[in-house]
Amino acid sequence: MLLFEKYNDKGLDLKNRIVMAPMTRARNPNGIPNEMNALYYQQRTNAGLIITEGTAISPTATGVLHIPGLYTDEQVEGWKIVTSAVHATGTKIFTQLWHVGRVSHTSNQPGGIAPVSASNIPAASSHAWGYDENGQESFVTCSTPVALTTDGVKAVVQDFANAATNAVKAGFDGVELHGANGYLIEQFLNPFVNNRTDEYGGSIENRSRFLLEAIDASIANIGADKVAIRLTPYGGLHEMPHYDEIEATYSYLAAELGKRQIAYIHLMDQQSRGSYALPEGFLEKFRQQYRGVLILAGGMTRDKATQLINKGIIDLAAWGEPFIANPDLTERLKNDWPLNTPDRQLHYGGATHGYTDYPVYEATR
Repeated sequence: MLLFEKYNDKGLDLKNRIVMAPMTRARNPNGIPNEMNALYYQQRTNAGLIITEGTAISPTATGVLHIPGLYTDEQVEGWKIVTSAVHATGTKIFTQLWHVGRVSHTSNQPGGIAPVSASNIPAASSHAWGYDENGQESFVTCSTPVALTTDGVKAVVQDFANAATNAVKAGFDGVELHGANGYLIEQFLNPFVNNRTDEYGGSIENRSRFLLEAIDASIANIGADKVAIRLTPYGGLHEMPHYDEIEATYSYLAAELGKRQIAYIHLMDQQSRGSYALPEGFLEKFRQQYRGVLILAGGMTRDKATQLINKGIIDLAAWGEPFIANPDLTERLKNDWPLNTPDRQLHYGGATHGYTDYPVYEATR
């Protein structure tokens, strides 16, 4: 079965076609990865490729307490522990570079400043994980953002590029820019959230400019073969309304990213997260427009992955939440063993419980 066989094509060399998708786990109160994180990722190196949790590119990029970053020397040293542990097993590891934009709260921001976005339109029905009015950790309604100035946009582009440089210093095989799920990059893409009148607003080309500049700046620092992106076409998470030019926008991005010969595009179908599904036929169209490595995540099963890979529609298949409770997920899928059910109360924050203590199948028999 191709899913479990070695993949060596289009610049990637992996021991199988299974990808561990990025998942926020919020286990780093000081923002610095450590031995516990290294164990967590090493336990899951039955995947051919691991993409880490979203990693903050700057102090103002966060909307969740206790996430790691990649903007200080201490963070780089912490991630070295993780990448070394993963590489020891022959698995490749990319980190996801994250700026949440307006999906944040003043308590997540240095000095309590407002978060930034493409405009000052708030995600008024969305929540960040910050501190409430009593100073307690809680889901809090996202604060009203301020629109980045034109120069401010260019500074965030450089933050992505600097984080990419730090990622390579930390031993990562590459970076995946988070252009999905209603975070900052997608806030620029969506005309209902981006009402700018400068070079970053208006036309499809202008609304895509921030994304492509962040990609280009990262490529300039670490090379196209180490730069990737995650996208959620037709997604609705964090108040991303559908707009008439969705198909045209992602067609344009497929062409532009294809020209750049990046490491991969990682698409997510948000239906598994309670949002909109990718429309029938979208994947096939996207594949015709983008011939590089294509990963799909969202409600993945062994049968679905096998069918899409065999048809050549995707190259790699990604699983998210199942990897939390099943550190040996690849072997479980291969042997059709039952899956553990994760305890969602333990997804975010805390320590080893619900993080590194889920059993492998052999231990439960």
